[in-house]
Amino acid sequence: MGSADDVAIAYATTPLDNVVDDLNRKLAAGSASLTFEGRGGYLRSALNALQLPTDSQLLVFSQLSLQGRQVSSANPRALFFNERVALGWVRGANLLEVAAHDRHAGVVFYTLEQRQAERPAFKREFRCLGCHMSADALGVPGFIMFSTTPSLGDRQERTAPMDHRTPMTERWGGWFVTGETGTAPHFGNRVPGLSGVRYMLPSVSGLFDTDGFESRSSDVAALLTFSHQMHMTNLLTRASWEARAADPALHPGSGAPAEGQMDHVKELMSGIADEVVDYLLFVDEAPLPNPVRGSSTFMGRMSTRGPRDRQGRSLHELDLNNRLQKYRCSYLVYSPAFDALPPLVKEPIYERMWQVLSGEIREPRYEKLPLSERRAIVEILKETKPDLPAYFATVRR
Repeated sequence: MGSADDVAIAYATTPLDNVVDDLNRKLAAGSASLTFEGRGGYLRSALNALQLPTDSQLLVFSQLSLQGRQVSSANPRALFFNERVALGWVRGANLLEVAAHDRHAGVVFYTLEQRQAERPAFKREFRCLGCHMSADALGVPGFIMFSTTPSLGDRQERTAPMDHRTPMTERWGGWFVTGETGTAPHFGNRVPGLSGVRYMLPSVSGLFDTDGFESRSSDVAALLTFSHQMHMTNLLTRASWEARAADPALHPGSGAPAEGQMDHVKELMSGIADEVVDYLLFVDEAPLPNPVRGSSTFMGRMSTRGPRDRQGRSLHELDLNNRLQKYRCSYLVYSPAFDALPPLVKEPIYERMWQVLSGEIREPRYEKLPLSERRAIVEILKETKPDLPAYFATVRR
């Protein structure tokens, strides 16, 4: 997968292009500012500056984080996110933690000291890579989302990564989950006093002191969206890194490619494209056992986002009856990270997308994408994705 120090990657030194780096420049120039307020510190001001909505708040009480010693079910860590950045806040902790998906570098980590300063600034962090550049993040700087559950027979905890392929019965250990999930069991809300209402929790009010928190929700719709987005982001980073690491043209002094070398590279990129596209199109998504309903404005806001075609359809629309999205093609196809993919891997990704969406590939695992939905996805993409290849045409089979 290439090294972070590969000349074509240069994770530590490559010029950055992400929303936090942009905000830092504005803070230094005085065209933006942050305000320190009460127990939240810079939280509210940072959320506004990074355009992170409060209805995206997720609450996790497992201690698997940089400031985990200060996290508990009485003082959960709050996470906020959009398509490009995630922010973590722990009440009483010394730092705000921020992770931004950079167009080229992958996920870049920052902290902001929670003490009043004349010109606060986000500091780039590398210590986060001890966990966030592990196999759980596909070996690249990325996001990880764990479900933490007690092991049988002792007090040790068991952790497992979550994404949209994870059955609901194995999700959300160590998290608060607000909203309704029907009769479908999950590991969320395992705190004293909630055994009878774990799957229909309207809010976290009354469960702990909420002073300083921006919301009383940890919305199930936001949790489902976040778990999809984390792994999709990591796949895009991995695809970009592998393409750059394998490209002889990006390694000065390596000479002309050896005979057959580019054939091998294309074969490698084809395999990566298959993996990216299967996840992008939700081929292995675990179905929702019951319709779920959130407890905040997240679903409505998310469903109104993004570019729309002439029929008003958007890839941001959520379903939540038996799956996450109404049209099963990830909205991260519009992300700067997708747009910045090297041609060496973007071209086979588009080719594979068309092969699946057109019906050219007839494997049984793709039958869950019916003709009507595949046709709708292609029609939306043709009107909203400027760099979509011209061979994306009408889907007829």
